[in-house]
Amino acid sequence: MSVFGMFGGSKKSATNARERLKLVLSHERTANIPYLEDMQREILQVVQKYTQSTDIHFSTNSNSHISTLEVQITLGNA
Repeated sequence: MSVFGMFGGSKKSATNARERLKLVLSHERTANIPYLEDMQREILQVVQKYTQSTDIHFSTNSNSHISTLEVQITLGNA
């Protein structure tokens, strides 16, 4: 038994560390897309052209297979 094994499941903490690392790496991959800021700016211009909404939020996510850009637009009463 290792010293670390006496104080709890080191396997659990290794799993948590691996999951945190995956999250950081996926964020870095998404953040490094060179045209992302231009795309967000253009999407914002189009949404503002056709709506009165000022509540627009962007979020990015990626994993080993796909990167996504999510746009959340809060529309008022029509």
